[in-house]
Amino acid sequence: MSPTWDTGLGVKQMPWIPVRFYGPVRSVIHRWPIEVKKELGSVLTRLQRGESIGLPDVRPMPEINPHVSKIRIPARSGSYRTLYAIRMERGILVFHALQKKSRKTPEREKKTARIRLEAFLKELGEVR
Repeated sequence: MSPTWDTGLGVKQMPWIPVRFYGPVRSVIHRWPIEVKKELGSVLTRLQRGESIGLPDVRPMPEINPHVSKIRIPARSGSYRTLYAIRMERGILVFHALQKKSRKTPEREKKTARIRLEAFLKELGEVR
């Protein structure tokens, strides 16, 4: 059974799932427009609460890894994507972010995402 906490109103809630950012991702997201960062924060907060989120906000990306999904953020300045994996023992692992210029995610971005996920998992001690 998962741990819960009492809100003081007799309601039990699950603790929030932590978000961990892989180093290079922070600098990419930092350069995004404020409205995009706010929307990303909103979706990540919903994920932290354990909400199940589907289209149009989140879509699986099995071509990267069976546990990977992307957060989709449309904006006037372009289309933004943040890739993450949820590891119950580690939290929400945000490991890649990009601004898309075309409908399809370029193969070089997918390759970078795979490399970053593996490096992040290795850093966390999940891969040798």
